[in-house]
Order: sequence, then structure tokens, then C-alpha cells
Amino acid sequence: MRERILLCLAHMSGKEQDFIKEAFDQNWVVPLGPNVNGFEKDLEAFVNNRDNNSPLHKEVVALSAGTAAVHLALIACGVGPGDEVLVQSFTFCASSHPITYLGATPVFIDSERDTWNMDPDLLEEAIKDRIAKTGKKPKAIIPVALYGMPYQADRIMEIANRYEIPVIEDAAEGFGSRFMGQVLGTFGKYGVLSFNGNKMITTSGGGALICENAEDKREIMWYATQARESYPYYQHEAIGYNYRMSNICAGIGRGQMTILDDHIAHHKHVQELYCELLKDVKGVTMHCNPGADYDSNFWLCTAELDPELKIKGQENAYKQVITGAVGGAAGVIHAASSAVTDCQPNDNVEALRMALDAANIESRPLWKPMHKQPVYKNAPAYVNGVSESLFATGICLPAGPYVTDDDVRYIVDNIKAAIDNQ
Repeated sequence: MRERILLCLAHMSGKEQDFIKEAFDQNWVVPLGPNVNGFEKDLEAFVNNRDNNSPLHKEVVALSAGTAAVHLALIACGVGPGDEVLVQSFTFCASSHPITYLGATPVFIDSERDTWNMDPDLLEEAIKDRIAKTGKKPKAIIPVALYGMPYQADRIMEIANRYEIPVIEDAAEGFGSRFMGQVLGTFGKYGVLSFNGNKMITTSGGGALICENAEDKREIMWYATQARESYPYYQHEAIGYNYRMSNICAGIGRGQMTILDDHIAHHKHVQELYCELLKDVKGVTMHCNPGADYDSNFWLCTAELDPELKIKGQENAYKQVITGAVGGAAGVIHAASSAVTDCQPNDNVEALRMALDAANIESRPLWKPMHKQPVYKNAPAYVNGVSESLFATGICLPAGPYVTDDDVRYIVDNIKAAIDNQ
């Protein structure tokens, strides 16, 4: 029986063991230490490298999760109760949930069609409207590199700078992606990275925050270490968090950095192979870089299914309540009350997911837009229908380092076999 082909799982190189052994040998099994410092330096060397040889001078703080990075960036931007933050709707909940941690309100911005990311025109419309409605500017803007695809960083930054609103780039899925030769996460005031087990590289869990300068880095590190003051005892004059990365996890990250370029190259290769093998399959369209300025890492390879495309077994889509949580290793925590919701992928998308699952191939719908999530039903949203349309028609295909060329051919063969040509 063919082994299950996973959507995305980071690959260990073996170098990680050396850094982990060193941490144990030196008894640095804590949320600080030489590996943490070394990992931050490795990350800084990577993000400050530009194709045009004009280096940036960003600094990086290694943290326990990408979500923690979003949270701390919002705090550093002064976000608090009663404030509003403009955030891309087409994203994972970690982009928006930290806004609510602080008692602030997310204001969701829909996507543009080419990149699937934050629509700059809607962004400016929302800024003007929120100022008119509330009498004050939003406190921050959070664009997201969906599935690794760069957003229009130049236009978003121009708008943000004109209204003097800080930008927190959520590049959790876009580590190594570039716009106009510049690494994502280095355009705004802060940039968020994630090293979860399914990301481009992993520290098992973990994340990082890219900061503009050393002063901002020190402030983030202070918040990430329980906001301790410089006394010979524990003195706290602000609320802090236990968000620093451990020396063990950072050791894994240092090893992973040695194969980062290989991982990015592999994902791009898999994307090209999907495009080649699916180019003549009517009704299936891969999402590709929309122009020369865009250089996606293709963290996940995504495709759209024409609504008229028929998939075998389509009549059985959404007939049963799912018993396993999508993307959740722990399984179902809250059992769903219904097999359907008022916003879900088309029947042919679900039927293809079921067909691939039966062939031991993990696939997944696109992110459900946050403005359609029940938990955010009362949040302001500026929409154009793009993200809802993409959610209805899109599917994620395996792209990780363990996915071989033969795997891609097998996946494509199963997609073709699932299409009902009658």
C-alpha cells in the first residue's frame, strides 16, 4: 500500500543533532542560550540579503510561535482595547486572533485576484472609512503572504506610509519569498515568521519577529521574557509573556537554515512540475506568480477547479460530518453539528479532496476567509467577493520536501482519474 503523501512537512537534515547535542553538553536547555543567539544571526543574514546587493539592517527575535510574534508586534505598535487593526481576511486565524487578545477589533480586508492577498484599493477605502466612522486611524495593517505568494508590498507600504500606520507583515507562510528582490517581512515595521512543523523550515514549533532596529528588538525581547526589570530580584512594571524560543528548538533551527535554500528550490520545482503536468487538464488551473516582481516560495501549491468541472462521486460531497479535524494532529476537539455551513468549497472541490484522500494523498481546501468565520461575524469587513470565490474553488496540493517527482505524477494521475469526463 502506498505511503500517505502529506501536504507539507519540513525535512530534517541531520545537522540539527549536532546543535542539540551541543545544547545538552553545555546544559543550555532553557529559553535562551548560544543556539538562540546563533539562530537569530542566521535569520538576520538571510532576511537582510537583497538581490540588488543593497543590504538591509533588520534584526530578529526568535520566539515560541509565529502567533506570539504577531501578538508582540501588535503590543509594540500600541494596540489595545478599543483600537482597530486592518488585517487580510484570506488567511489562517493566527493573523487575526492576537488582535482580539488585546481587546482590539480586527477589520478584515478582502483580496485582489492576482495574488490572492490584501487588495490595496480596498485597504485605502477601509482606512478612509474607519477614520470617518471612528474618528481615529487604525493602529496597524497586517498583510499576509498566502501560501507563500508575495503581496503588493510597494503599494501597501505607500498607502501605509501616507497615513502613517505601521505595517506588520505576516510572512509565516512566505519565508524566503521575495517581492522585487526583497525578502518578505522586511518592508514593514515588523515581519512575522513561523517555524511550525509544516513550514518551509521547522524548529518543531517556533517563530520569529523581524524588527527595524536594535532598539525595537530589545523591546520585543523584554516583552518576550516576562518584562523583567534590571533588579537583583523579579520586578515587573508591565505585563510580559513567556515567548522566547528554547535553546533546543533554536538548535534545530540552526540546522534547518543550512538546507533552507534547498527546501525553497524543491518547492519551486514541485510547483513547476504540477504546472507542466496539469497544463492540458481542462478545468484545473494552478496559481502561479502573477509577474516578474513576484517570487513565491510556493510553500503550498494551490489550484482552482472550474465550478463546472465534474468529479466522480461529487453527489456524495458533504453527506457526512467529518470525524477528523483538517490540519489538526489531535483530531476533533469539538464535533461539528452539521456537515455543511453557509460558506464552504464547491462540491467538486470536496469530492476531489475525498478522492485524493482515498488514494492516500493529503489535500486541503484553501483558508476560509476570516470575515466568514462565525467567531468574527460582527467584525467590520471590506469585501469584493474574491476570497469567498477562491475558497469555493481552490484546493491545496502536497508540496513538501518529502514529495518526490513520482509523487507529483501519482497525484496528477489521481486528479485526472477523479474527473468525470462523461
